[in-house]
Amino acid sequence: MSTTLTYQEPELIALLKQQDETGFRYLYDNYSAALNGIILQIIPDQEQASDVLQEVFVNIWRRIDSYDSSKGRLFTWMLNIARNAAIDMTRSKAFQNSQKNRELDNDVHTKPDGSLSIQVDNIGLSKMIGQLKEEHRVLIDLAYLKGYTHEEIAGMLGIPLGTVKTRIRAALLQLRKTLT
Repeated sequence: MSTTLTYQEPELIALLKQQDETGFRYLYDNYSAALNGIILQIIPDQEQASDVLQEVFVNIWRRIDSYDSSKGRLFTWMLNIARNAAIDMTRSKAFQNSQKNRELDNDVHTKPDGSLSIQVDNIGLSKMIGQLKEEHRVLIDLAYLKGYTHEEIAGMLGIPLGTVKTRIRAALLQLRKTLT
């Protein structure tokens, strides 16, 4: 009879900060699929997404001491690391070149307008995002699901950068209330 260990978040964080391999293995086993899903929304190629996921876990291992539980949950912190790593990958010259050289048949996740078809339902966020005001929903979609910077969003929508930042912050606070 095998016993499956479960950790409460504070216990897991303590293990990770002690560089405990069991804690890190638990973290990988329980969170890698969710983080991979986030990465795949930004980078639809499984091989490249796997490379980014590996980089994400190395970063988590190295930077766990910078995690501050007063600023949010561990998963949110890891999600931001994964999202940022995926966005960094898409902005790299190597990724840009690989996108120019790929076959059209591999482009099954791209809509005719060139945007990625993102399936937010896969991670259970569509219902929560759907509860946001339209102006907030659009900004969350552009910033967190499509990877645009605040500056790019301001330019695309023709609204001031400060307004974009304020609305995104308000949307994130509303999502946080929904999640807790």
